[in-house]
Amino acid sequence: MKRALVTGGSGAIGAAICARLARDGLHVVAHAHRNRDAAEQVVEAIIDAGGSAESVVFDVADGAACATALERILEAGPIQVLVNNAGIHADAPLAGMSAEQWHSVIDVSLNGFYNVTQPLLLPMLRTRWGRVVSISSVAGVLGNRGQANYAAAKAGLHGASKSLALEIASRGVTVNVVAPGIIATAMAAQAFSTAQIEQLVPVQRAGTPDEVAALVAFLVSEEASYISGQIISINGGMA
Repeated sequence: MKRALVTGGSGAIGAAICARLARDGLHVVAHAHRNRDAAEQVVEAIIDAGGSAESVVFDVADGAACATALERILEAGPIQVLVNNAGIHADAPLAGMSAEQWHSVIDVSLNGFYNVTQPLLLPMLRTRWGRVVSISSVAGVLGNRGQANYAAAKAGLHGASKSLALEIASRGVTVNVVAPGIIATAMAAQAFSTAQIEQLVPVQRAGTPDEVAALVAFLVSEEASYISGQIISINGGMA
């Protein structure tokens, strides 16, 4: 059984990805940082449905904590499917953005990509099969007012992923990015009214976490072995 690690697995999109990958037959390691209970609920739901899962808690922005946690995870074998989903918001116009707001978002979304991905690569490459998918945002494609930090972090994921894809393509490992638009989560419900969504999104609705999970599931499947180095938007026609 292939093993998958999903960072940010306690959130709405992460939980949907965990559930879908488990349903597709992977052993899922659901990661959380502050919300251990939510990650454990994700794991319980997977096991109740007949799947295989476990939870792990660490801060992706802390390189030493990542190294320690990933070393323990690798004791059971390589991670062959990695979904970098962890991310945070700290929105403000750049003119009024604090250094803490800038660095915290970059640390989680972009430095977290390095802290988690780099230690897992050599064990993955030795198997000559792997999938790395990072969850970005339409903000990383178009930009967004008040989110220069978030857009910068996500656009950085695009460049890092394209470069990594070139480096490891010959080893049977693909690297792609999924860039969602407005997805129906508690955070989106606070940020957008139904009228705003209908105005912003050509298909006139928010996407669902399950729709994002379905795209991720395809990209980590055998059928997607010829897709690598791509930024794939899922945004109802916004971009």
